[in-house]
Amino acid sequence: MDRLADYRWPAEWEQHDASWVAWPVNPNTWPGIFDRIPAAFAEFVAAIALFEPVRILAGGTGVSDSARPLIDAACSRRGSRFTPQLIDIPVNDSWCRDHGPIFLTGRSGTTASGLTVILDWNYNAWGGKYPPWDLDEQTARRIGEYLAVPVFRPEMILEGGAIDGNGSGTIMTTESCLLNPNRNAGATRESMEQVLKLWLRATNIVWIPGHGIIGDDTDGHIDQVARFIDDHRVLVAAPYHPNAPEAADLRANFEAVAASTNHAGNALEPIPLVMPQPKFLDGNRLPACYCNYYVINDAVIVPTFADPADDDAMRLLQDCYPNRTIVGVDAIDLIWGLGAFHCMTQQQPSPLKDDAAFRVKTAASPI
Repeated sequence: MDRLADYRWPAEWEQHDASWVAWPVNPNTWPGIFDRIPAAFAEFVAAIALFEPVRILAGGTGVSDSARPLIDAACSRRGSRFTPQLIDIPVNDSWCRDHGPIFLTGRSGTTASGLTVILDWNYNAWGGKYPPWDLDEQTARRIGEYLAVPVFRPEMILEGGAIDGNGSGTIMTTESCLLNPNRNAGATRESMEQVLKLWLRATNIVWIPGHGIIGDDTDGHIDQVARFIDDHRVLVAAPYHPNAPEAADLRANFEAVAASTNHAGNALEPIPLVMPQPKFLDGNRLPACYCNYYVINDAVIVPTFADPADDDAMRLLQDCYPNRTIVGVDAIDLIWGLGAFHCMTQQQPSPLKDDAAFRVKTAASPI
């Protein structure tokens, strides 16, 4: 019996109960500048808390005590509506998108209507790159226990940043990450498509190459290069200059999106989102990219990099999300950790009683 047949993976732009993040505790993630990171992270948390509740993984000795004053001060400066919660769950690192849970919600008209379950994927820190990850591996299960919701374990490695969904059955991902043998040895397109159909209720998979973000250490997560705006429009990272060293790879992603269709057979519409000028620290190129924005209730949180392209990116995002407030938050320090706001968050969607407006309109995929 398929226990998830009555569930769906909501799109990020649907209503959230909360956002989950993990308080920064690992100096090795931001070598040389870690002293600046907690305050920068607090500003990011406060920006989310303007619009929705925030739940922060902050377990371990002294973590909550050191985080609370920074968060309260940032929330006071911004006038945040919600007081972020500090949850006694310890982590190794702050990339909650990748080691945190993926939430599915019940479809209306079924016995699962109004319910939530968690998918707890295996995790190995992007192919074993950054040990230890023992605490991060337990994050999804512990959140399930905290929320008292059922947890399902697919027993496959999959990071949340490696997939993007439109809420109607189409999932977009990258060959460079999902088929990398450092995650699931022997994985093929066919085998991974079956996994996405079984566990995430996908009916249609869009594959793009995934390369082009220099400095990225995830092997090409989709949330750095392409993001659904709605069921058929996709923002795609575009080079800061036509002759940039990454231009050919980014064009290949754009062309792959343009050649694809959604669950209903409609062509996807790629929209270029131009990257900032290259950013460096200690001679290392940083993966600064506006595609790593995060959609929350009534707003979009956008990483900014003290670059002239910041304003252009925010204007484009306002055009794409006309009914949301576009909030730029400085990410120039945080990006030294090789990720930005989408990488640091995981949305907890609201278990809607009637999700007819978002219901997948194609038949459930065979399993």
